[in-house]
Amino acid sequence: MRELHRNGILVLCAMAILNGCADDPYQKTKIGSALGAVVGAGAGAAIDGKNRGRGAAIGAAVGILAGGGVGLYMDKQKKAIEEQLAKELATHDVELKKLPDNSIEVDLKSEASFATGSSEVKPSFNTALAKLGAVVKQYDSTMVHVLGHTDDQGSNSFNQQLSERRATAVASALTAAGVDPSRVRTEGRGESDPDTSNATADGRSRNRRVEIYLKPVVEGHEQEALRSPK
Repeated sequence: MRELHRNGILVLCAMAILNGCADDPYQKTKIGSALGAVVGAGAGAAIDGKNRGRGAAIGAAVGILAGGGVGLYMDKQKKAIEEQLAKELATHDVELKKLPDNSIEVDLKSEASFATGSSEVKPSFNTALAKLGAVVKQYDSTMVHVLGHTDDQGSNSFNQQLSERRATAVASALTAAGVDPSRVRTEGRGESDPDTSNATADGRSRNRRVEIYLKPVVEGHEQEALRSPK
């Protein structure tokens, strides 16, 4: 009887969520996320370890996309970023591309975003990150991976720590703009993953970067959105 009572409460909660989403243009996405949260909260030990881990990792704040709508969803997000960061894209302080798996890669030029050896975002670049965060906030069916990179100048230990701090600084700027922290992952790769050779000043400049990957959360493939890029 206790189990039946609890299940009844969960059904009522689910119905309330459905009613609340009636006027939402992303209704299916929101419903998938909300129902997942309700079921996850009530199922307890009845959920196997795999599903329980998936629910805990994704979190109720993240929407879930049906496979057929992923491309259009990510295209709209990319277009919104292009509109908001038109100036930064024109000056190449930010570079943007859509990848074959429908993820969006946003590359931040180090010279525009950080002073040499610093992990504090330049005041002049805070506006760009705020605009990016405002867009990403609206598209809650994407996980956000922020990766910091450096050139090979200095010690490996210093570069690793610097890359981690820079990734964290960018992530903090995005969450300050409203992106739910549960959607964001950070990683520092130091000098281990150069974009090109460090033999020239231009090459080292290209290697000093922060990459942001926006990965779609697709129904049935949720774990893919959690995997670190590349």
